[in-house]
Amino acid sequence: MFGFLLVAGTLLKLIGVISIDSDWFWFLTGIALTIEGFINMLKQWQFDRKYKIILRDDLKEN
Repeated sequence: MFGFLLVAGTLLKLIGVISIDSDWFWFLTGIALTIEGFINMLKQWQFDRKYKIILRDDLKEN
């Protein structure tokens, strides 16, 4: 989602519809990437709690 907003923002800046300083743009990009990373980390934790990965070697030992 944030990627789409960044692409749209870049396109609007290149066309001249909006005028935003590049420092602010990179600041907003960093915030967006941090939020997406945090969301992905939460989803991975939920997956790890819900499913247990069993290796084939572990199955052969039992």
